[in-house]
Amino acid sequence: MAGPGGPDHRPPPVGEEDRDRAVERLHEAYGEGRLSDEELDERLHEVLTATTGAELRSALASLPEEHAGAASTIAAVSGRIRRRGAWRVPRTLTVASALGSVHLDLSRAVIDHPVVDIELQVGTGSARITVPRDAVVDIEGLQTGRRQALHKARRRARPGGPRIRISGFMGLGRLTIRHAWR
Repeated sequence: MAGPGGPDHRPPPVGEEDRDRAVERLHEAYGEGRLSDEELDERLHEVLTATTGAELRSALASLPEEHAGAASTIAAVSGRIRRRGAWRVPRTLTVASALGSVHLDLSRAVIDHPVVDIELQVGTGSARITVPRDAVVDIEGLQTGRRQALHKARRRARPGGPRIRISGFMGLGRLTIRHAWR
């Protein structure tokens, strides 16, 4: 029997990216105190078992909309890209540099999100990222061309620091990550 859109009219299945983003939003809301332990468990179950976009949206219904400024891109063909001081770090930051160097100093930056994703697209240049002292850094999603990334994880990170996830590609240069002293 044909439905309203024909015999094969079914909503598209939930994609893994959408499901992962929904799980991330729930964890962020929990970290901000918007969800209790029980609410988080219930909603995670809803998200992980959702088969349609409507079911996924239902699990996120009472959460505030994502900030429009939650993503930003900094790009340069050559030269230097530098951010330091009290700048506001977006939830997702893409940094693209074909020939220059990149220096991101997050030690005094305003970080409103428990998780910050930084995607590097660096060709032939180096990148240096200074993170807050209590930050947890994840470089699992980073591909390097010639040189390995230099990062020594802190032995005792204090709880409550931001999680900085670095992904993307470093061509011929080197990525150096260091924790701020203060």
